[in-house]
Amino acid sequence: MMKVLIIDDSPDALAIARARLAKEGMEILCAESGRAGLDAAKQTPPDLILLDLDMPDMSGLDVCRTLKADVDLCMIPVIFLSGVCGHEDKIAGLDLGAIDYITKPFDAFELRARVRAALRTKRLQDLLIQYSQVDPLTELCNRRALMERLQQEWARIQRHGGSLAFIMADLDHFKQINDLHGHPGGDRVLCQAASAIFGQTRQSDIAARNGGDEFSILCPDTDAEGAAELAERCRSSIENLHVPLNDADVRITASFGVADSAGAPSAEAMVQTADQTMYEAKRAGGNRVYRGASLPAENTEIAGQKGKTS
Repeated sequence: MMKVLIIDDSPDALAIARARLAKEGMEILCAESGRAGLDAAKQTPPDLILLDLDMPDMSGLDVCRTLKADVDLCMIPVIFLSGVCGHEDKIAGLDLGAIDYITKPFDAFELRARVRAALRTKRLQDLLIQYSQVDPLTELCNRRALMERLQQEWARIQRHGGSLAFIMADLDHFKQINDLHGHPGGDRVLCQAASAIFGQTRQSDIAARNGGDEFSILCPDTDAEGAAELAERCRSSIENLHVPLNDADVRITASFGVADSAGAPSAEAMVQTADQTMYEAKRAGGNRVYRGASLPAENTEIAGQKGKTS
């Protein structure tokens, strides 16, 4: 159910707007001041905001400006509500990012039609954002979404402390599968491996396909030891896959590299350490997990072929 937040200092206007939208099958939230509206939007981000232009504590223009400056709220569409709205106010509101104006007193049909139109646009916008962040083959996150989340999590631990870990994974000898079974067969293997990885992750972890046969997992609130345990579960799950291709029972393995934020000067350095240790695991024979220390040269192999730890 889509949520609409109405911000208006007039109880009568709130009641009328709520009544006009009551039959539209949406959840209606109300706030009686600009600041209360901002708090409500942060607590429960709505799909649309109807915003009164003239409020005593904080004008609608100021509320809109604050919303559009907030990375978590800036994509919420805003429709201004106003009894008397001059040409300059309309221009100012649209320049701030509002999508429409509705004049008080509300015409019931116009209000509902404009709200429906705004929500249709919001649904399409959400779908576009979702698809832009998803790998179309495996339905894991794509590299772009992963890197955006990585920067957010890195900024979080810089402000508040805590740990962050990163896992790199690469399927062993994947080119041979493409050569023997073609790219459709390779795609089936990639999907099976992605499912095996995703099946081992927590809800807070971000599993992604970087491209080709390479995968990553971002693990918030996790150190290298915990991430290595996750990587080992993923390694074992992939090793146990049986993928039927062209009357053959194809078995696959993967190599993993793990690093965490301890001692890493940047998010990029942590990723580089995980990447280096993953390639060291492949050079050591594959089907194993390596954990990187804070310095890339100080690597510790923590799981080897067929579960052997070392």
